[in-house]
Amino acid sequence: MSRGDELKELVSDLSRAAETARRIGLPTTVYLLSMALVEVREEAARVADDGDDDGAA
Repeated sequence: MSRGDELKELVSDLSRAAETARRIGLPTTVYLLSMALVEVREEAARVADDGDDDGAA
Protein backbone atom coordinates (compact mmCIF):
# COMPACT_ATOMS: atom_id res chain seq x y z
CA MET A 1 0.00 0.00 0.00
CA SER A 2 1.40 3.41 -0.95
CA ARG A 3 1.78 6.25 1.50
CA GLY A 4 -1.00 8.13 -0.26
CA ASP A 5 -3.33 5.16 0.14
CA GLU A 6 -2.38 4.84 3.81
CA LEU A 7 -3.13 8.53 4.36
CA LYS A 8 -6.51 8.20 2.63
CA GLU A 9 -7.33 5.26 4.89
CA LEU A 10 -6.26 7.27 7.95
CA VAL A 11 -8.50 10.17 6.87
CA SER A 12 -11.41 7.77 6.66
CA ASP A 13 -10.64 6.23 10.06
CA LEU A 14 -10.30 9.64 11.71
CA SER A 15 -13.57 10.84 10.16
CA ARG A 16 -15.43 7.80 11.50
CA ALA A 17 -13.85 8.20 14.94
CA ALA A 18 -14.77 11.89 15.08
CA GLU A 19 -18.37 11.12 14.10
CA THR A 20 -18.58 8.44 16.79
CA ALA A 21 -17.16 10.80 19.40
CA ARG A 22 -19.64 13.50 18.31
CA ARG A 23 -22.53 11.04 18.58
CA ILE A 24 -21.65 9.97 22.11
CA GLY A 25 -20.93 13.50 23.33
CA LEU A 26 -17.14 13.71 23.68
CA PRO A 27 -16.39 17.28 22.57
CA THR A 28 -12.70 17.29 23.53
CA THR A 29 -12.15 14.07 21.61
CA VAL A 30 -14.01 15.49 18.61
CA TYR A 31 -11.76 18.57 18.70
CA LEU A 32 -8.56 16.52 18.89
CA LEU A 33 -9.67 14.15 16.12
CA SER A 34 -10.66 17.13 13.97
CA MET A 35 -7.21 18.69 14.40
CA ALA A 36 -5.57 15.37 13.51
CA LEU A 37 -7.83 15.09 10.47
CA VAL A 38 -6.73 18.53 9.25
CA GLU A 39 -3.07 17.55 9.59
CA VAL A 40 -3.52 14.24 7.79
CA ARG A 41 -5.53 15.83 4.97
CA GLU A 42 -2.81 18.45 4.51
CA GLU A 43 -0.13 15.75 4.39
CA ALA A 44 -2.20 13.69 1.96
CA ALA A 45 -2.54 16.73 -0.29
CA ARG A 46 1.20 17.37 -0.08
CA VAL A 47 1.97 13.76 -0.97
CA ALA A 48 -0.46 13.91 -3.88
CA ASP A 49 1.13 17.15 -5.14
CA ASP A 50 4.67 15.79 -4.78
CA GLY A 51 3.83 12.43 -6.24
CA ASP A 52 5.82 10.98 -3.31
CA ASP A 53 3.94 7.79 -2.59
CA ASP A 54 6.91 5.68 -1.55
CA GLY A 55 6.81 6.65 2.13
CA ALA A 56 9.99 8.67 2.59
CA ALA A 57 9.20 10.67 5.67
